[in-house]
Amino acid sequence: MLPRVVLLIEMYITSAIYNVYIFVCITIVLFSKGNDTVFLEQVFQEAEMKGSHLFLCLFSMCCWVDLIPTAGDKILHFGACRVSMSMTEIRAGFTAIKANIQARDPIRTLSILSHPHSLHKVNSSDRCCITHHLFNFYVDKVFKHCKTEDSYVNRKISSIANSFLSMKRKLEQCHEQNQCVCGQESTEKFKQILANYEGLNVTNAAMKSLGELDILLDWMEKSP
Repeated sequence: MLPRVVLLIEMYITSAIYNVYIFVCITIVLFSKGNDTVFLEQVFQEAEMKGSHLFLCLFSMCCWVDLIPTAGDKILHFGACRVSMSMTEIRAGFTAIKANIQARDPIRTLSILSHPHSLHKVNSSDRCCITHHLFNFYVDKVFKHCKTEDSYVNRKISSIANSFLSMKRKLEQCHEQNQCVCGQESTEKFKQILANYEGLNVTNAAMKSLGELDILLDWMEKSP
């Protein structure tokens, strides 16, 4: 009887310690407002395998709170799709490294996003689709090839990348709800951007695309 009681006590203590660990992880992510999105996914998968009911409760609370826009968030309209994005935080992060990134661009005569007028005169009905394409483009292609020898710059890039990943998921929800219909114009515009990107070597194209991030942000904020 005694060994069984000891075993139950050990299991209870282990579970309590693990749940405290989960709580700390959630708290960190909650206050960082999305900067540790990838880390949160890893914690969620681990807790799900261990069957932590406390984690599921805390995770639900975290998701609910994350839906409430913070002071730096802005509601962006892309046709029928409306999403919140931490524009102030992203702009601040980009401004801090803009000069450094643009100095790494050896080809100043070409542009990924603005030449030849890639984002100009996009119909309102196509804005959601091309924005969805662009966030996939930055997450899947650009950020992966923007590593530098400067740890400060890398941290800023990682923070921006996580914000883009969160935005990408929101746009995917709009796409799944048929609020992000892709017309011929958005398809052609994105093909043009992709052709501009693929015309350069991977590193130069990635750095140039990151250096033009303010073009994308300005265009998004001008969305009707």
